[in-house]
Amino acid sequence: MTRFEYLKDKLVSQEEARRRIVAWKLKGEKVCFTNGCFDILHLGHIHYLAASAEFGNRLIVAVNSDDSVKKLNKADNRPINTEEARMLLIAALGFVDLVLVFNEQTPLDLIKYLQPDILLKGSDYDAAENDSLNSKYIVGSKEVISYGGSVSTVDFLPGYSTTLILHKGN
Repeated sequence: MTRFEYLKDKLVSQEEARRRIVAWKLKGEKVCFTNGCFDILHLGHIHYLAASAEFGNRLIVAVNSDDSVKKLNKADNRPINTEEARMLLIAALGFVDLVLVFNEQTPLDLIKYLQPDILLKGSDYDAAENDSLNSKYIVGSKEVISYGGSVSTVDFLPGYSTTLILHKGN
């Protein structure tokens, strides 16, 4: 298997992700899950994903599809990179085990299907927030907690965001 084929092997369907998760859990491994657009991969993303991987044995990253990024009220030209390019860049990170795409506005159905042990989001969210209408609520947290999982946040690296990078170009 070439190195590029190895990266592509990390890009999986939802069904394949679930199959691998079941196998990992049978070995006693803790599976972490996070999601995002990851439009222009930058140091802030690397910091966030590396820190997320520290919470367990395996890290799964769900990437918003091109269509779902457009529905998130980002700038008109977003996403800059295609979902396949974004997924491959995330897969290139050694601490990422699986990458999959989701087309919905939130990953709720995917989280319920995959049942990760640990759900992670950035510190602009609040792991203790229970009101699903609050903007700080982490989608899927009630479901993960209901089956014994946990929810945590990861601090951002100050000064790094896709929006800031795009504004520097102007």
